[in-house]
Amino acid sequence: EFAYTMRVTEKCDVYSFGVVALEVLMGKHPGDLLTSLPAISSSQEDDLLLKDILDQRLDPPTEQLAEEVVFIVRIALACTRAKPESRPAMRSVAQEIAAHTQAYLSEAFRLITISKLTDYQK
Repeated sequence: EFAYTMRVTEKCDVYSFGVVALEVLMGKHPGDLLTSLPAISSSQEDDLLLKDILDQRLDPPTEQLAEEVVFIVRIALACTRAKPESRPAMRSVAQEIAAHTQAYLSEAFRLITISKLTDYQK
């Protein structure tokens, strides 16, 4: 991000955290995903299933691990929003992760879409 804007802000670190988190879960750099997010959020036809973007070399997560993956992907997507001012502060991200208790998935993991995870607000 610094290469594009030539400005260093606290939101650069947040973006980097989001990219690294997504890269770990996807098993590759999330560049293609991040560039397609605007189209995904504006069209349900282009939506992706979370299970399809995760590293396919690993078994799909189940139960509590699935809940943790959804939680981290939601935060990582918020950290990689295109507009720096719409990203959460790193302090908020750290507090959210530290305070996280077991979540409940409202639907089956295999049905969760990326557009449903882009609504994280902090």
